[in-house]
Amino acid sequence: MLSIFGHRFMAIAEQMGRALQKTSVSTNVKERLDFSCAIFDATGGLVANAPHLPVHLGSMSTCVRRQAEIWKGRLEKGDVIITNHPSHGGTHLPDVTLIMPAFDDKGDKILFYAASRAHHADIGGITAGSMPPHSRDLYQEGAAIVSEKLVSGGRFDEERVVELFYHAPARNPGCSGTRTLADNVNDLRAQVSANQRGISLIEALIREYGEATVQFYMVSIQENAELCVRNLLRDVHRRFGGRALEAVDFMDDGTPIRLKITIDPERGSAEFDFGGTGPQVYGNVNAPQAITYSAIIYCLRCLVSEDIPLNQGCLRPVTVKIPPGSILSPAPGAAVVGGNVLTSQRVTDVILKAFEACAASQGCCNNLTFGFGGNVSGAEAVRGFGYYETIAGGSGAGPEWVGTSGVHVHMTNTRITDAEVFERRYPVLLREFSIRRGSGGGGQHRGGDGVVRDVEFRIPLEVSILSERRVHRPYGLSGGQDGACGLNLWVRKVARDDGSGYDEQRINLGAKNSAAMKPGDRIIVCTPGGGGWGPPGRKSVAKQGRDPTESWKKGSGAARQDAALQA
Repeated sequence: MLSIFGHRFMAIAEQMGRALQKTSVSTNVKERLDFSCAIFDATGGLVANAPHLPVHLGSMSTCVRRQAEIWKGRLEKGDVIITNHPSHGGTHLPDVTLIMPAFDDKGDKILFYAASRAHHADIGGITAGSMPPHSRDLYQEGAAIVSEKLVSGGRFDEERVVELFYHAPARNPGCSGTRTLADNVNDLRAQVSANQRGISLIEALIREYGEATVQFYMVSIQENAELCVRNLLRDVHRRFGGRALEAVDFMDDGTPIRLKITIDPERGSAEFDFGGTGPQVYGNVNAPQAITYSAIIYCLRCLVSEDIPLNQGCLRPVTVKIPPGSILSPAPGAAVVGGNVLTSQRVTDVILKAFEACAASQGCCNNLTFGFGGNVSGAEAVRGFGYYETIAGGSGAGPEWVGTSGVHVHMTNTRITDAEVFERRYPVLLREFSIRRGSGGGGQHRGGDGVVRDVEFRIPLEVSILSERRVHRPYGLSGGQDGACGLNLWVRKVARDDGSGYDEQRINLGAKNSAAMKPGDRIIVCTPGGGGWGPPGRKSVAKQGRDPTESWKKGSGAARQDAALQA
C-alpha cells in the first residue's frame, strides 16, 4: 500500500502539471514546461512531486511553510496565495508560486496544500526577459511579492496582479513593469486551475480511503524516504572508511563553494557544512538558502537506489550549516536571479563531487533572454515582449556510463522551444542548433558534449546572456579530462569604409552581458561539455542501454526520466 499511495500522490502532482500546461498561454510554460507542481502536508513538508524541476521542488517546502505561518488562521476554502520573494522560500523572482490549502469536511483544519511554481518569462526589471546579467539589487530583477491573496472568496484579483506586475516594478529607478502582462495573467489563472485540480484529486482520494488513511500514508512515505537516506549514509560511511567527504569548486568570478560532509553511522545522519564558501557577491549569483536545500535533497534522491518519491523525508537525516552573509545565504535585498540557475548547478556539482559520484556537468543553464519595450518611469511606455530560454549542454560521465550530450541536467529539466514555434512567435531565425562535437571531457568514459545555438534577430532587440563555466572548466574525475568551457559570441555586420558591403565581426560577450542588437545580428551560444571519468585509454565498462538513474551513483543522469525522481 505504501507504494500504491506514493504513486497515487505523484500521479496527482502530474495531473496538476498537465492542467497547467494545457491552460497556460506563454511559450515558457506551455512549450518549455518551466514549471513544477507538488503536494504538501499540513506542516508544509513535501509529500510528492511530478516530473518537473528539482530546483523548484526542493525549495517549495520552505515557501509553503513560510506562507502557512503568515496566513495561519486566516485562510478559507478556495483561497490562493501568491509569492515569489527569495527571503520567503522563493528561488528567483520570475518563479512565481501559488499555494492553495485543502480543508477537512468541516472547514476547520487544513489537511494539505497544493502548490505550483511557474517561471514567468517577464515580470519587469531592468532588462527584457527579467534575467538581467548585471543586476546588483533585487528590485532590478522585477516584481517582488512577499505574500498576497490572489484568490479570495472565489474571486481572482486581476486588478492586484496588474498593480504587482505592471505598475509596482516601474516605480523603481531604471525599471519597467512586465512586458507580457497578458501572459502573466493567463498563466496565473492556469496555475490556479492546476492547484484546484490537485485539491479535487486529493479530496477524491480522501473520499475513497478516508482522511485517516490518506494522512497516515502521507506521513509514511516521508518516513520511508528518511529510512532509505539513512541507510544510504551508513553505506557511504563504510565505503569511504569513515572519513569526512570534502569538495570545492569555483564560480567564474573565483568565489569558492566549499563543502564538508560528516556522517554519523550510528544515527545514519549527516552534516553538510558549507563553511569556507565565499561571501555574498556584488552581482546576481547569490543563492537563497532554499536553493542549497534543493540541491541537497535532489542529490540524496539521486544517490538512493530504492523507488521512492522525492519528498521531505529525504532531508530529515541531514543538518545543514551555511555561513551567514555568504553567497549561499545573502541579505534579503541582494540580487539573486542567477543563483537559481547558475549557483544551484555549482552546489549540485560540489555535492556529487564530495560523494565521488560523477564528473561535473555543464554546470550552467545558459540563460538567453531578448525583447524590447516597457513602461520605465520618465519615458514613453512601449508595448513589447520578453523571451527567455535555457540551453542544454553536456552531462558528466561516471564509473559505469558516458555523459549525455545536449541535455538539461541536475537543477533544471525544461525543454528547449521547438524551432518552428520559436521562429513563428518571435522575430528570429534559428541558424544552427547542433551538438558541439568534442566539447565533452575525454576519459575511460567521455563527458557529454554541449550544443551550439545560433540565433539571428530580425528587428532591433535587447539581448542578454547569463551563464557560467566560461572560465572554470567542468572537471573530470578519477583521471578523466575536463569538459570544454562555454563561449558566447555576438556576430554583427560592420559596414566597410569604402561602402562596398559588410564584414562580419565576432565579439566575445563573456559570461554575463547585454547588447543592443540590430537586424541581422546574431548570438551564438556554445555551451559547456561535461567532464570525463577515468583515464583515457582504459577499457570502458559502460553498460549499454541501461538507465543511469538505476544505480546510486547516477547523479548526472538527471535529464532522463526516472519514474521515482521524476527529474
